[in-house]
This record gives sequence, C-alpha cells and structure tokens, in this order.
Amino acid sequence: MPSHQNFRPWSRAIIHVDMNAFFASVEQLDRPELRGRPIGITNGEQGTTIITSSYEARAHGIKTGMRVKEALLLCPRFVQVAARPERYATVSTAIMDALTTVTPDVEVFSVDEAFLDVTHCQSLWGPPEGIAERARHAVHQVSGLPCSVGLSGDKTTAKYASDFRKPNGLTVIPPWETAQRLHDVPVTELCGIGPGIGAYLAARGVRTCGDMAKLPISELGKRFGGIGRRIWLMAQGLDPSPVQIQIADPKSMGHGKVLPPNSRSRLEIIMYMEHMVFKLSARLRRHGLQAQTFAIGLLTGDGWIGGNYRTVSPVDDTAPVLAVCRHMLDECWCGEGVYQVQITATDPRSAAVQGELFAIDCAKQTVRNHVMDAINNKYGEFTLMPARLLNRSVMPNVISPAWKPHGHRQTIPNSKK
Repeated sequence: MPSHQNFRPWSRAIIHVDMNAFFASVEQLDRPELRGRPIGITNGEQGTTIITSSYEARAHGIKTGMRVKEALLLCPRFVQVAARPERYATVSTAIMDALTTVTPDVEVFSVDEAFLDVTHCQSLWGPPEGIAERARHAVHQVSGLPCSVGLSGDKTTAKYASDFRKPNGLTVIPPWETAQRLHDVPVTELCGIGPGIGAYLAARGVRTCGDMAKLPISELGKRFGGIGRRIWLMAQGLDPSPVQIQIADPKSMGHGKVLPPNSRSRLEIIMYMEHMVFKLSARLRRHGLQAQTFAIGLLTGDGWIGGNYRTVSPVDDTAPVLAVCRHMLDECWCGEGVYQVQITATDPRSAAVQGELFAIDCAKQTVRNHVMDAINNKYGEFTLMPARLLNRSVMPNVISPAWKPHGHRQTIPNSKK
C-alpha cells in the first residue's frame, strides 16, 4: 500500500487521458519503417483527405482535414497510410479496459480520449498527481503508446490541461488554481465553446474566461438553458458535469457512406443503400434491437432529400428496410447526382418485447440471419452477403465519434480474421 503521509485529499479530482496522434502512433508502432517519418492517415488507399498525422508531419504544417496533394507540396517525403479502424478499436479497447484498473469511474469520451474520476481513489492510491502517473503508465503498458494527461478538479479544466505537454506529458492544475490559470485563456479554447457561442459571448464583452464573471449566469441560462449555465461555470474552473459511466440507450442507430461524386445510376445508389442497411440490420441484431421508423437520406448537389419511412412492424432484417429505401427513391429522387447515403433507425427498441398482433412471421429468415451473423462474426463482416454487394465500396469502416469499446456504440466489426 502506498504511503499517504502529509497528504490532503482533493475535494474533486478528474483526469483526462488523451492519446497522442493516436492512429498515426499505432501505425508507427506496428510498422517500424514508418517511425520518425511524416505520415498521414486516410480513409483507405483511395482516400484524399488526412484524418490525422504524425508529429513529424505536423512539424511541416500538415494537419487534419488537409488534402494529400497539399501535404505532398508541404513535405515531399510525406507518406500516406490507409486507416485500419479495426486495429485502432482493438488498441483503444485495451487502453480503456486498463484505465478501469485505476478507477471504475471511466468515461470513454472518444476512441482516443477518456475522463477518470479519481476522487474516491485517493485513500487507496494517494495524491492525484501519482494517480495520473499511474494512468499514464497503465496506458503505455498495454499499448506501448504515448499519451498526454491533464489533472484538475473538473472535466473542462482537465481536458484543457492535457493539451499542454504533448506528446507524453502530464499537466496538473489544482482546483484552487483553476480560476487564476484560466483567467486570460480565450473562452473558445475550452471544449464545447464553438464559434457560435464564442461570437455570442464576444458581443457581450466576454473573450477570456476572466471576462465571464462580468456576465450574469442568468443571461447565459436564459439564452442556452442548462448548457449556458454550465459554460459560465466552466470558465471559472467549476464545471459541474460528472464523469459519465453509464452509456445511455440508443435514441437512434445509423450508417452512412460517401458515393463517387455525382452518382446518377439507380443500381449504384441502391447498392450503397443496401450496403448501409446490411450493416445497420446486423448491428440491430447484434444488440437485440429492432426498429420500425427509418430516416433515409441522399445528399445531392442541392442538399438532402428523403425523409422518415416506416416498415409494417419492427424489424431487424435487411429486406423490409431496403423495400422502403426503394420507395423513397421512387418518391423523392428525380435522377439528380448523389454524393452520400444515410440510413438511420430512429426508434430502436428491444426485440424481446412481444410482437404486434399481425406482425409477419419471419421465423425462417430469423434462422438464416442467425447463421449468417455467426459466420460473419467469426470470419469477417462480409463473409456472407447478398451477391449485389460484391461491388460495394472497398473503403474501410469509419470509427464514429460516439464509439465505445463495449455495447451498442461498438460499431467497428472485424472485417477479416
């Protein structure tokens, strides 16, 4: 047991763990020939936009969202690397599980970020600074990767602190110093304060966190509700939001994909729709869910077309959803070029509830789906699939911002084994 001599526990201690250039770091870990080189991750070998880049690439001004052609102009030695989402999800899962050995109170904020509430661990592990180092060591032990850690008395300040020492650093802002340390920081540097809210605050003379005290909290509450009141407290280093351990039941579940620009072939559009429906229905079944209302959308040059469509009864099968997709095409699409497809179940619910009185008996299809899912789960996502999907896009899966290592937000199945 550690010694806790002359130690005064913090009233609240929050850690933010932020992986450094996560996707690029995984590639450099797995491929020694990429270490020390300026690399950028793209969505597949055909990807043209950089998802993230290594620190060597960032030194040349290469950043997220930049085109590969532009990166090569900045750095002719730039190396494009195709993303491997399944690998990143596997590493992230190991990291998040390791963090639970430090505290059970872990919020997975994204695939490469997590918050830890270690307030109640101080009697076991000692001062929060030591716990933060323990978390950093746990991450490196299971992944071999660097991470930056911020420690403070609230989530917002901890996240702000983790940006300071990159890569592989620890920054501590004790709760009794937060107001002073944040005083001259622009409010837009705090997580959650985007350009819109920033402009609203600037119009009222609030540009730094110190300026926030001039604005009554009631004014922000009246304009933005609970979020506004939280923003006011965030600027004082008093963010009250807790570390969220429980993952809320899904309010929606969907998949989307970018098509070749200006696609006008009905067969091609239907293939992309079926691809997304196939993924969505498999995901519904994996989590014991069904849905009856589906938001079906196509992005055209003039914006999104489509709407909400209902199946006869709640389903978790591809065929009835694809049928309403075809109906949507007949109703809304007039041959214009399509750039993206999105299929979302807007009312997922447990499949364990009693079915409707006149629901169609799909026992045989249920058995077929069960067999297909078992094979795909073992050998890869599209080992068994409709023949129409043989010509589907080869672009890899994308990790959603809402990704979680376990449960219905675990959206990256194995593509192969």
